[in-house]
Amino acid sequence: MHSEHDWITTPLTADLLRGALDLERTEHGLLPHRLPARARAQNDNAQLAMAEAQPSGVRLAFRTAATAVELDTLRTKRDYVGLPSRPDGLYDLVVDGRPAGQASGTGGNVLTVDMATWDGEVAPGPVGTVRFTGLAAGEKDVEIWLPHNETTELVALRTDAPVAPLPDRGRRVWLHHGSSISHGSDAASPAAIWPAIAASLGGVDLVNLGFGGSAMLDPFTARAMRDTPADLISVKVGINIVNGDVMRLRAFGPAVHGFLDTIRDGHPDTPLLVVSPIHCPIHEDTPGPTAPDLGEIGEGRLLFAAMGDPAEKATGKLTLGVIREELARIVRQRAAEDPNLHYLDGLALYGESDAAELPLPDHVHPDAATHRRIGERFGALAFTEKGPFAER
Repeated sequence: MHSEHDWITTPLTADLLRGALDLERTEHGLLPHRLPARARAQNDNAQLAMAEAQPSGVRLAFRTAATAVELDTLRTKRDYVGLPSRPDGLYDLVVDGRPAGQASGTGGNVLTVDMATWDGEVAPGPVGTVRFTGLAAGEKDVEIWLPHNETTELVALRTDAPVAPLPDRGRRVWLHHGSSISHGSDAASPAAIWPAIAASLGGVDLVNLGFGGSAMLDPFTARAMRDTPADLISVKVGINIVNGDVMRLRAFGPAVHGFLDTIRDGHPDTPLLVVSPIHCPIHEDTPGPTAPDLGEIGEGRLLFAAMGDPAEKATGKLTLGVIREELARIVRQRAAEDPNLHYLDGLALYGESDAAELPLPDHVHPDAATHRRIGERFGALAFTEKGPFAER
Protein backbone atom coordinates (compact mmCIF):
# COMPACT_ATOMS: atom_id res chain seq x y z
CA MET A 1 0.00 0.00 0.00
CA HIS A 2 1.34 3.44 -0.89
CA SER A 3 2.17 5.61 2.11
CA GLU A 4 1.99 9.04 0.43
CA HIS A 5 -1.82 9.02 0.71
CA ASP A 6 -3.93 9.45 3.83
CA TRP A 7 -6.14 6.47 3.15
CA ILE A 8 -9.78 6.26 4.18
CA THR A 9 -11.23 2.74 4.27
CA THR A 10 -14.93 2.64 3.35
CA PRO A 11 -17.00 -0.42 4.28
CA LEU A 12 -18.14 -2.30 1.18
CA THR A 13 -21.94 -2.31 1.22
CA ALA A 14 -24.74 -2.98 -1.27
CA ASP A 15 -25.35 0.75 -1.90
CA LEU A 16 -21.86 1.04 -3.45
CA LEU A 17 -22.56 -1.71 -6.00
CA ARG A 18 -24.60 -1.79 -9.22
CA GLY A 19 -25.53 -4.81 -11.31
CA ALA A 20 -25.52 -7.55 -8.63
CA LEU A 21 -28.72 -9.30 -7.49
CA ASP A 22 -27.20 -10.63 -4.26
CA LEU A 23 -24.10 -10.22 -2.11
CA GLU A 24 -22.68 -13.19 -0.23
CA ARG A 25 -20.58 -12.52 2.86
CA THR A 26 -17.47 -14.74 2.68
CA GLU A 27 -14.51 -15.18 5.03
CA HIS A 28 -12.65 -12.59 2.92
CA GLY A 29 -15.35 -10.02 2.10
CA LEU A 30 -18.28 -9.71 -0.31
CA LEU A 31 -18.92 -11.99 -3.29
CA PRO A 32 -21.34 -10.43 -5.83
CA HIS A 33 -23.86 -12.83 -7.35
CA ARG A 34 -26.00 -12.30 -10.44
CA LEU A 35 -28.68 -14.75 -9.30
CA PRO A 36 -30.42 -14.58 -5.90
CA ALA A 37 -29.88 -17.27 -3.27
CA ARG A 38 -33.21 -19.00 -3.99
CA ALA A 39 -32.30 -19.40 -7.67
CA ARG A 40 -28.82 -20.65 -6.80
CA ALA A 41 -30.35 -23.27 -4.50
CA GLN A 42 -32.36 -24.64 -7.42
CA ASN A 43 -29.33 -24.91 -9.71
CA ASP A 44 -27.03 -27.93 -9.67
CA ASN A 45 -25.15 -27.05 -12.87
CA ALA A 46 -21.48 -26.25 -12.23
CA GLN A 47 -21.16 -24.10 -15.34
CA LEU A 48 -24.05 -21.80 -14.34
CA ALA A 49 -22.77 -21.65 -10.74
CA MET A 50 -19.42 -20.44 -12.06
CA ALA A 51 -20.97 -18.02 -14.57
CA GLU A 52 -23.41 -16.27 -12.23
CA ALA A 53 -20.62 -15.66 -9.67
CA GLN A 54 -18.51 -13.88 -12.31
CA PRO A 55 -19.48 -10.21 -11.99
CA SER A 56 -20.19 -9.33 -15.61
CA GLY A 57 -21.72 -5.86 -15.62
CA VAL A 58 -21.19 -5.45 -11.86
CA ARG A 59 -19.43 -2.25 -10.81
CA LEU A 60 -18.60 -0.23 -7.75
CA ALA A 61 -20.27 3.16 -8.13
CA PHE A 62 -19.62 6.15 -5.87
CA ARG A 63 -19.08 9.91 -5.67
CA THR A 64 -15.76 11.15 -4.35
CA ALA A 65 -13.12 13.85 -4.68
CA ALA A 66 -10.41 11.16 -4.38
CA THR A 67 -7.38 11.24 -6.68
CA ALA A 68 -6.33 7.69 -5.71
CA VAL A 69 -8.38 4.52 -5.24
CA GLU A 70 -7.27 1.08 -4.06
CA LEU A 71 -9.45 -2.01 -4.13
CA ASP A 72 -8.36 -5.23 -2.41
CA THR A 73 -9.89 -8.30 -4.03
CA LEU A 74 -9.54 -12.05 -4.00
CA ARG A 75 -9.96 -13.14 -7.58
CA THR A 76 -10.48 -16.66 -8.87
CA LYS A 77 -9.04 -17.03 -12.35
CA ARG A 78 -10.31 -19.85 -14.53
CA ASP A 79 -8.02 -22.01 -16.66
CA TYR A 80 -8.80 -25.08 -18.74
CA VAL A 81 -6.94 -28.38 -18.81
CA GLY A 82 -4.73 -28.63 -21.89
CA LEU A 83 -5.02 -24.96 -22.92
CA PRO A 84 -2.76 -21.95 -22.32
CA SER A 85 -3.51 -19.82 -19.23
CA ARG A 86 -6.15 -17.17 -19.79
CA PRO A 87 -5.13 -13.50 -19.54
CA ASP A 88 -5.71 -11.65 -16.27
CA GLY A 89 -9.14 -10.09 -15.91
CA LEU A 90 -9.29 -6.31 -16.23
CA TYR A 91 -10.92 -3.64 -14.07
CA ASP A 92 -12.27 -0.66 -16.04
CA LEU A 93 -12.27 2.74 -14.35
CA VAL A 94 -15.01 5.07 -15.62
CA VAL A 95 -15.11 8.68 -14.35
CA ASP A 96 -18.13 10.88 -15.12
CA GLY A 97 -19.16 8.39 -17.79
CA ARG A 98 -15.81 8.34 -19.61
CA PRO A 99 -13.11 5.62 -19.64
CA ALA A 100 -10.31 6.73 -17.30
CA GLY A 101 -8.01 3.73 -16.81
CA GLN A 102 -7.58 -0.01 -16.61
CA ALA A 103 -5.79 -2.33 -14.21
CA SER A 104 -5.61 -6.04 -13.49
CA GLY A 105 -5.57 -7.72 -10.12
CA THR A 106 -2.73 -9.62 -8.48
CA GLY A 107 -2.57 -12.82 -6.45
CA GLY A 108 -5.77 -14.80 -6.16
CA ASN A 109 -6.90 -18.37 -6.72
CA VAL A 110 -6.67 -20.38 -9.93
CA LEU A 111 -9.52 -22.75 -10.78
CA THR A 112 -8.46 -25.34 -13.37
CA VAL A 113 -11.48 -26.83 -15.15
CA ASP A 114 -11.70 -30.09 -17.09
CA MET A 115 -14.16 -29.29 -19.87
CA ALA A 116 -15.03 -32.96 -20.33
CA THR A 117 -16.60 -33.12 -16.86
CA TRP A 118 -16.74 -29.44 -15.71
CA ASP A 119 -14.91 -30.61 -12.59
CA GLY A 120 -12.51 -28.02 -11.21
CA GLU A 121 -9.55 -27.91 -8.86
CA VAL A 122 -8.63 -24.71 -7.00
CA ALA A 123 -5.05 -23.64 -6.24
CA PRO A 124 -5.41 -20.98 -3.50
CA GLY A 125 -3.61 -17.64 -3.59
CA PRO A 126 -3.42 -14.36 -1.65
CA VAL A 127 -5.61 -11.25 -1.70
CA GLY A 128 -4.37 -8.71 -4.29
CA THR A 129 -4.73 -4.97 -4.85
CA VAL A 130 -6.02 -3.00 -7.83
CA ARG A 131 -4.79 0.60 -7.82
CA PHE A 132 -5.87 3.72 -9.74
CA THR A 133 -3.99 7.00 -9.17
CA GLY A 134 -3.85 10.42 -10.79
CA LEU A 135 -7.61 10.95 -10.88
CA ALA A 136 -8.68 14.55 -11.45
CA ALA A 137 -9.36 16.57 -8.30
CA GLY A 138 -12.92 17.56 -7.39
CA GLU A 139 -16.17 15.66 -6.89
CA LYS A 140 -16.86 13.09 -9.60
CA ASP A 141 -18.85 9.96 -10.34
CA VAL A 142 -16.54 6.94 -10.23
CA GLU A 143 -17.35 3.44 -11.47
CA ILE A 144 -15.01 0.46 -11.26
CA TRP A 145 -16.27 -2.33 -13.52
CA LEU A 146 -15.23 -5.71 -12.14
CA PRO A 147 -13.72 -8.37 -14.45
CA HIS A 148 -16.52 -10.03 -16.38
CA ASN A 149 -14.74 -13.41 -16.49
CA GLU A 150 -13.20 -13.80 -13.01
CA THR A 151 -14.94 -14.48 -9.72
CA THR A 152 -14.14 -11.47 -7.54
CA GLU A 153 -14.47 -11.25 -3.76
CA LEU A 154 -14.37 -7.60 -2.65
CA VAL A 155 -12.16 -7.24 0.43
CA ALA A 156 -11.51 -3.51 1.03
CA LEU A 157 -11.95 -0.10 -0.61
CA ARG A 158 -9.46 2.69 0.17
CA THR A 159 -9.47 6.25 -1.15
CA ASP A 160 -7.69 9.49 -0.27
CA ALA A 161 -11.01 11.36 0.14
CA PRO A 162 -14.43 10.33 1.51
CA VAL A 163 -16.78 8.17 -0.58
CA ALA A 164 -20.57 8.37 -0.88
CA PRO A 165 -22.91 6.10 -2.88
CA LEU A 166 -23.61 7.40 -6.38
CA PRO A 167 -26.82 9.47 -6.22
CA ASP A 168 -29.78 8.45 -8.37
CA ARG A 169 -29.07 9.95 -11.79
CA GLY A 170 -32.60 9.31 -13.03
CA ARG A 171 -31.40 6.64 -15.44
CA ARG A 172 -33.63 3.81 -16.53
CA VAL A 173 -32.54 0.29 -15.51
CA TRP A 174 -32.05 -2.21 -18.34
CA LEU A 175 -32.27 -5.87 -17.28
CA HIS A 176 -30.78 -8.20 -19.89
CA HIS A 177 -30.47 -11.99 -20.03
CA GLY A 178 -28.41 -13.96 -22.53
CA SER A 179 -25.63 -16.46 -23.18
CA SER A 180 -21.83 -16.25 -23.00
CA ILE A 181 -21.96 -13.63 -25.76
CA SER A 182 -23.97 -11.35 -23.42
CA HIS A 183 -21.75 -12.46 -20.51
CA GLY A 184 -18.78 -11.05 -22.43
CA SER A 185 -17.04 -14.09 -23.97
CA ASP A 186 -13.90 -12.65 -25.63
CA ALA A 187 -14.58 -8.93 -25.13
CA ALA A 188 -11.58 -6.70 -24.43
CA SER A 189 -12.66 -5.65 -20.92
CA PRO A 190 -15.75 -5.49 -18.67
CA ALA A 191 -16.97 -2.09 -19.92
CA ALA A 192 -16.44 -3.32 -23.52
CA ILE A 193 -18.83 -6.30 -23.43
CA TRP A 194 -21.60 -5.60 -25.92
CA PRO A 195 -24.37 -4.99 -23.32
CA ALA A 196 -22.15 -2.43 -21.55
CA ILE A 197 -21.47 -0.64 -24.85
CA ALA A 198 -25.19 -0.60 -25.66
CA ALA A 199 -26.07 0.61 -22.15
CA SER A 200 -23.57 3.45 -22.45
CA LEU A 201 -25.07 4.50 -25.80
CA GLY A 202 -28.59 4.27 -24.37
CA GLY A 203 -27.76 6.18 -21.18
CA VAL A 204 -29.17 3.38 -19.01
CA ASP A 205 -27.97 1.40 -15.98
CA LEU A 206 -27.24 -2.22 -16.94
CA VAL A 207 -28.11 -5.31 -14.93
CA ASN A 208 -26.49 -8.10 -16.95
CA LEU A 209 -27.79 -11.64 -16.52
CA GLY A 210 -25.70 -13.00 -19.39
CA PHE A 211 -24.55 -16.43 -18.21
CA GLY A 212 -21.90 -18.32 -20.18
CA GLY A 213 -23.44 -21.57 -21.45
CA SER A 214 -26.60 -21.08 -19.40
CA ALA A 215 -29.29 -19.12 -21.24
CA MET A 216 -31.48 -22.22 -20.99
CA LEU A 217 -34.93 -20.73 -20.23
CA ASP A 218 -34.47 -21.84 -16.60
CA PRO A 219 -37.60 -21.00 -14.57
CA PHE A 220 -35.48 -19.74 -11.63
CA THR A 221 -33.83 -17.20 -13.96
CA ALA A 222 -37.25 -16.03 -15.12
CA ARG A 223 -38.35 -15.61 -11.49
CA ALA A 224 -35.18 -13.64 -10.71
CA MET A 225 -36.04 -11.33 -13.61
CA ARG A 226 -39.66 -11.09 -12.46
CA ASP A 227 -38.50 -9.91 -9.03
CA THR A 228 -35.76 -7.47 -10.19
CA PRO A 229 -36.81 -3.81 -10.58
CA ALA A 230 -36.34 -2.77 -14.22
CA ASP A 231 -37.57 -0.19 -16.73
CA LEU A 232 -36.46 -2.15 -19.81
CA ILE A 233 -36.02 -5.91 -20.24
CA SER A 234 -34.46 -8.04 -22.96
CA VAL A 235 -34.05 -11.78 -23.36
CA LYS A 236 -31.56 -13.14 -25.90
CA VAL A 237 -32.15 -16.85 -26.31
CA GLY A 238 -31.23 -19.69 -28.64
CA ILE A 239 -27.55 -20.50 -28.96
CA ASN A 240 -27.20 -22.31 -25.60
CA ILE A 241 -30.34 -24.36 -26.27
CA VAL A 242 -28.61 -25.62 -29.44
CA ASN A 243 -25.13 -25.88 -27.85
CA GLY A 244 -26.45 -28.14 -25.12
CA ASP A 245 -29.00 -29.93 -27.32
CA VAL A 246 -31.32 -29.59 -24.32
CA MET A 247 -34.72 -29.28 -26.06
CA ARG A 248 -36.70 -30.25 -29.13
CA LEU A 249 -39.15 -27.94 -30.88
CA ARG A 250 -42.04 -29.45 -28.90
CA ALA A 251 -40.56 -28.26 -25.59
CA PHE A 252 -38.97 -25.04 -26.83
CA GLY A 253 -42.12 -23.07 -27.70
CA PRO A 254 -43.92 -23.69 -24.38
CA ALA A 255 -40.69 -22.98 -22.48
CA VAL A 256 -40.36 -19.57 -24.18
CA HIS A 257 -44.00 -18.79 -23.40
CA GLY A 258 -43.52 -19.82 -19.75
CA PHE A 259 -40.35 -17.73 -19.41
CA LEU A 260 -42.09 -14.65 -20.82
CA ASP A 261 -45.22 -15.28 -18.72
CA THR A 262 -43.12 -15.33 -15.55
CA ILE A 263 -41.34 -12.08 -16.43
CA ARG A 264 -44.72 -10.49 -17.21
CA ASP A 265 -46.04 -11.52 -13.77
CA GLY A 266 -43.67 -8.94 -12.27
CA HIS A 267 -43.41 -6.50 -15.17
CA PRO A 268 -46.79 -6.48 -16.94
CA ASP A 269 -46.19 -3.33 -19.04
CA THR A 270 -42.40 -2.97 -19.20
CA PRO A 271 -40.88 -2.84 -22.70
CA LEU A 272 -39.75 -6.44 -23.25
CA LEU A 273 -37.51 -7.29 -26.19
CA VAL A 274 -36.95 -10.87 -27.37
CA VAL A 275 -33.68 -11.16 -29.31
CA SER A 276 -32.89 -14.17 -31.47
CA PRO A 277 -29.36 -15.58 -31.99
CA ILE A 278 -26.64 -13.83 -33.97
CA HIS A 279 -25.24 -15.64 -37.02
CA CYS A 280 -23.21 -18.71 -36.10
CA PRO A 281 -22.28 -20.65 -39.25
CA ILE A 282 -21.76 -24.03 -37.58
CA HIS A 283 -25.32 -24.08 -36.18
CA GLU A 284 -27.42 -22.19 -38.73
CA ASP A 285 -28.70 -25.47 -40.21
CA THR A 286 -26.93 -28.10 -38.09
CA PRO A 287 -28.31 -29.04 -34.66
CA GLY A 288 -26.23 -29.43 -31.54
CA PRO A 289 -24.68 -30.47 -29.36
CA THR A 290 -21.61 -28.28 -29.66
CA ALA A 291 -18.36 -29.89 -28.62
CA PRO A 292 -14.74 -28.81 -28.32
CA ASP A 293 -12.94 -29.88 -31.48
CA LEU A 294 -9.99 -31.45 -29.70
CA GLY A 295 -8.17 -31.99 -32.98
CA GLU A 296 -8.31 -28.26 -33.68
CA ILE A 297 -6.64 -25.66 -31.50
CA GLY A 298 -6.22 -22.44 -33.46
CA GLU A 299 -3.77 -19.80 -32.20
CA GLY A 300 -3.78 -21.33 -28.73
CA ARG A 301 -7.56 -21.35 -28.45
CA LEU A 302 -10.08 -24.13 -28.44
CA LEU A 303 -12.33 -24.36 -31.48
CA PHE A 304 -15.90 -25.68 -31.39
CA ALA A 305 -17.79 -27.94 -33.79
CA ALA A 306 -21.44 -28.87 -34.34
CA MET A 307 -22.06 -32.55 -33.64
CA GLY A 308 -25.65 -32.88 -34.86
CA ASP A 309 -26.98 -34.00 -38.23
CA PRO A 310 -28.97 -31.52 -40.39
CA ALA A 311 -31.43 -34.34 -41.22
CA GLU A 312 -32.45 -34.42 -37.54
CA LYS A 313 -34.31 -31.12 -37.98
CA ALA A 314 -37.17 -33.24 -39.33
CA THR A 315 -37.54 -34.91 -35.93
CA GLY A 316 -37.66 -31.61 -34.04
CA LYS A 317 -33.99 -30.98 -33.27
CA LEU A 318 -33.24 -27.28 -33.07
CA THR A 319 -30.99 -25.15 -35.25
CA LEU A 320 -30.55 -21.38 -35.07
CA GLY A 321 -32.68 -20.98 -38.19
CA VAL A 322 -35.54 -22.94 -36.60
CA ILE A 323 -35.22 -20.99 -33.34
CA ARG A 324 -35.38 -17.60 -35.10
CA GLU A 325 -38.59 -18.63 -36.91
CA GLU A 326 -40.15 -19.91 -33.69
CA LEU A 327 -39.23 -16.83 -31.62
CA ALA A 328 -40.58 -14.49 -34.32
CA ARG A 329 -43.83 -16.51 -34.42
CA ILE A 330 -44.23 -16.52 -30.62
CA VAL A 331 -43.63 -12.76 -30.34
CA ARG A 332 -46.07 -12.05 -33.21
CA GLN A 333 -48.73 -14.15 -31.49
CA ARG A 334 -48.23 -12.60 -28.05
CA ALA A 335 -47.82 -9.02 -29.28
CA ALA A 336 -51.45 -9.02 -30.42
CA GLU A 337 -52.33 -8.75 -26.70
CA ASP A 338 -49.03 -7.31 -25.42
CA PRO A 339 -48.17 -4.03 -27.18
CA ASN A 340 -44.94 -3.66 -25.16
CA LEU A 341 -43.49 -6.96 -26.43
CA HIS A 342 -40.99 -6.65 -29.31
CA TYR A 343 -38.75 -8.89 -31.42
CA LEU A 344 -35.23 -8.20 -32.68
CA ASP A 345 -33.69 -10.56 -35.22
CA GLY A 346 -30.16 -11.32 -34.03
CA LEU A 347 -28.98 -11.30 -37.66
CA ALA A 348 -29.47 -7.51 -37.57
CA LEU A 349 -26.79 -7.39 -34.87
CA TYR A 350 -24.36 -9.77 -36.59
CA GLY A 351 -25.33 -11.46 -39.84
CA GLU A 352 -23.77 -13.50 -42.62
CA SER A 353 -21.85 -10.57 -44.13
CA ASP A 354 -20.48 -9.66 -40.67
CA ALA A 355 -19.31 -13.25 -40.22
CA ALA A 356 -17.42 -13.01 -43.51
CA GLU A 357 -15.70 -9.79 -42.35
CA LEU A 358 -15.30 -10.58 -38.61
CA PRO A 359 -15.49 -14.37 -38.24
CA LEU A 360 -16.10 -15.91 -34.83
CA PRO A 361 -12.55 -16.93 -33.82
CA ASP A 362 -13.56 -20.17 -32.07
CA HIS A 363 -16.66 -20.68 -34.31
CA VAL A 364 -19.06 -19.64 -31.47
CA HIS A 365 -17.90 -16.50 -29.62
CA PRO A 366 -17.33 -12.97 -30.98
CA ASP A 367 -14.03 -11.13 -30.50
CA ALA A 368 -13.54 -7.61 -29.14
CA ALA A 369 -14.27 -5.83 -32.44
CA THR A 370 -17.48 -7.83 -32.87
CA HIS A 371 -18.64 -7.03 -29.32
CA ARG A 372 -18.28 -3.36 -30.23
CA ARG A 373 -20.25 -3.81 -33.45
CA ILE A 374 -23.06 -5.74 -31.74
CA GLY A 375 -23.24 -3.19 -28.91
CA GLU A 376 -23.38 -0.25 -31.31
CA ARG A 377 -26.02 -1.92 -33.46
CA PHE A 378 -28.15 -2.84 -30.45
CA GLY A 379 -27.85 0.77 -29.26
CA ALA A 380 -29.03 2.03 -32.64
CA LEU A 381 -31.86 -0.51 -33.01
CA ALA A 382 -33.18 -0.51 -29.43
CA PHE A 383 -32.52 2.90 -27.88
CA THR A 384 -33.00 5.39 -30.71
CA GLU A 385 -36.22 7.20 -31.49
CA LYS A 386 -38.14 4.37 -33.18
CA GLY A 387 -36.63 1.56 -31.07
CA PRO A 388 -38.50 -0.42 -28.41
CA PHE A 389 -36.37 1.15 -25.66
CA ALA A 390 -36.76 4.77 -26.83
CA GLU A 391 -37.58 7.34 -24.14
CA ARG A 392 -41.37 7.75 -24.27
